[in-house]
Formats: sequence, structure tokens, C-alpha cells
Amino acid sequence: MTARDSVLHLFEAFGVELEYMIVSRDSLDVMPICDEVIRAAVGSYTSDYEAGEITWSNELALHVIELKTTEPAHAIGPLIAPFNDQVRAINTILEPMGGRLMPGAMHPWMNPHKEMRLWPHEYSPTYEAFDRIFSCQGHGWANLQSAHLNLPFGNDEEFGRLHAAIRLVLPILPGLAASSPVFDARATGLLDNRLEVYRQNAKRIPSISGDVIPEAVFTRAAYEMEILQRLYDDIAPHDPAGILQHEWLNARGAIARFDRDAIEIRVLDVQETVAADLAIIRMVIELVRALCQERWSDIRTQQAWPIAPLAEIFLSSVRGAETATINNPAYLETLGMPRTTSCTVNDLWQHLAESLVFNNPEFAPEVKDALRLILDGGTLATRLARALGSAPTRDQLKAAYTQLCDCLQRGAMFDGR
Repeated sequence: MTARDSVLHLFEAFGVELEYMIVSRDSLDVMPICDEVIRAAVGSYTSDYEAGEITWSNELALHVIELKTTEPAHAIGPLIAPFNDQVRAINTILEPMGGRLMPGAMHPWMNPHKEMRLWPHEYSPTYEAFDRIFSCQGHGWANLQSAHLNLPFGNDEEFGRLHAAIRLVLPILPGLAASSPVFDARATGLLDNRLEVYRQNAKRIPSISGDVIPEAVFTRAAYEMEILQRLYDDIAPHDPAGILQHEWLNARGAIARFDRDAIEIRVLDVQETVAADLAIIRMVIELVRALCQERWSDIRTQQAWPIAPLAEIFLSSVRGAETATINNPAYLETLGMPRTTSCTVNDLWQHLAESLVFNNPEFAPEVKDALRLILDGGTLATRLARALGSAPTRDQLKAAYTQLCDCLQRGAMFDGR
């Protein structure tokens, strides 16, 4: 979602960004050639290529390419086809180069200390500054692919309402979107390793990511003073030229983008197929919308939640995704889970999906089908873990992640069998 002249109010439009790895067709090792892919499409080295409704963009790592909505979209279901078209267009370019796109939130065996290459063209001073301060030769910078959702707000009141709702939703998002049970060629036992390394990637300056769950601030003035200014002050000794003193320095799980009047949700692992990503995104939109409309709890109750209990649920979800247990009856009541003191994250999502999605004729069938598979069959992380076992070999990893690449190309879900 880019800056616009006209004002967009709550849920009038959405911005979606999906990140993918570029890998060798034969070995599945990472290929740092995003710049060559974009050059093949455009004819020059540039950071963006507008391909109609979808734009291709670079990321910090040269083996990652991003697809994003060129303009804010007014519906999610119709985005499946254009995103799939651009996935296939990129794969067509990659084929003679010996490459293909790989989905999933982490490469299963990439060695970032040896294989990380920074984007060397436009915006390279920004990436070089991050590398100098934090060292990007690690999984927390070099090996994590996500889906971002941008939700607009039209004024300060809408911002406060939206920020309160998103803070409540963030803790349980790994229970829908975890897709990273493996890295460094091993199953770690955690289901969302991307978020585990993400939350620690800026530990040299802890205020950059905080506790991932944002602080309870609900006006632009308070946000700029209590969050952004603290970040700018903390990084200033390391960034005397002020290269990084922008809103995107903020690495919380959701960040305010006042330059585009939107809040960007960043904690969603990317899935094996576009339909799965957009199904999760549509589910998230409906839950945030219900909270903004005070369906189960009023705005004062939502805004009163401190970071600590939300962060506790979030860390549990990072470890166990949908199998994590929520032992906080006040949280469950705030999100509309009736008459229970404890349930799994999946129990909560099943209840919310039945209430908000499956009986709603406005949802595209592909969205409902993908969401149903995730809720009944487990997150992609769970399906991968089931297929791989606790000590997968390199051949088993390659076979499973080849299937993921095929799923992305075909637009099919991974069933884990």
C-alpha cells in the first residue's frame, strides 16, 4: 500500500505483500539473483516493476523477491489470480537461469553466514546501514519470508481503534500462519522459527522490536513520542547520518505507517500457495473488523490490555502454533470465545472462522477451502513437521520443499502426506 492523496477509512481497502525465495531448480540452494530477474522483465536494474495489479520488488536479501498490490485493493478474493499469474511469470524468467521460487518462511538449510548477499542497487545505503549496525549475516535478517497486510485508517480515532484491535490479534496469528518448523537443516521443535529469530534480530538495540506486541498507544502523537522517537534516539549513536530514522525502522509485529495512513501487520509467515496466504489475510481482516466494531468487547476494554499477557500468548503461539494453549479467560472473552477458561489457539480460530467466515457468502470458495484445510489439517508448519519427522535427512527436506515449490507454481495446498 503506497501513499495516496485520497483518504481511505477502516476496511475500505487493503495492501498485501508476499515474499518468496529464489532457489536453484536442481539443488534448491538459494540463488542471489533477484536483480537479474527484475532486469530480465524491465531491461535495467531497478527496485520495482509494476506488472499491472501486482508489483515486483526487491528486499534486503538478494535471493528474495516480493510481490505486492500496486494500489490498495478493495477485495481479497480477486487477488488470487493476479498474484498467481506473477508467480508463474517470475518462474518463467527463472527457468532458463536454472531457478524457481520457493515458498515458506525460512529456507530449510541456507547458511546465512556464507550465502547472504545484500541488494546492491537502489536503496543499498539503507541495507548497508542495517548490516553495519546489526550484521545481516544471520537468519533473523537473511532467512525469513513473510506476508504483510496493510490496513488503512482515516483519522486519529480510527487509528486508535485499529491499533487496539491489531494488538489483540497478533498473539494468535502463528496459530494460522506458522510455516517455519525447520532451519539449519533441522527440525527445532518450534513451529514458527521465523518469528523466534525475527524477535531477536535487533537485540543490539532492543527498542527496535520491543516485545513484538506494540505498546498500548492509540493516537499518532503518542505513537510518535513513545515509540518512534525512542527508536530514533536509541539508534542515533549508531546512525549519525540519519539513514534509518524512518517509520520502517520499527520492527514490532505491527507498525504504524503514517506516511501511508496504514498499520502494517508483519507476523504472518508466507504460505505454500497464494490462496492460503490470502485466506489467512481475509480471516485476519474479518477478526480485526469485528473487534473494531466492538462485536464482543468495547474499545476501552481492548485498549486497556498491557503488553505482558499478550506477549505471553504470542510466545506460546510461536512455539506451538495452533496447538498452543491459551489460559487467559479474559483474553478469550475479549475475542468472543464463550464460556471457557482455557482452549487451544486452534479451538479459538475454529470458533472465529465459523462465526466470521464459513457462513459468509462474500468469501470466495478458494478462500474458504484453504482456510478449512489449515484449520482441520494444521498450519503449514504442522503439516511439514508431520511429513518430515523429528530428524529429517537432507533428502527428505529437499523432497518436501520441492513439493512446496510445486504447490506455489500450481496454486495447490500442501497436505503433508
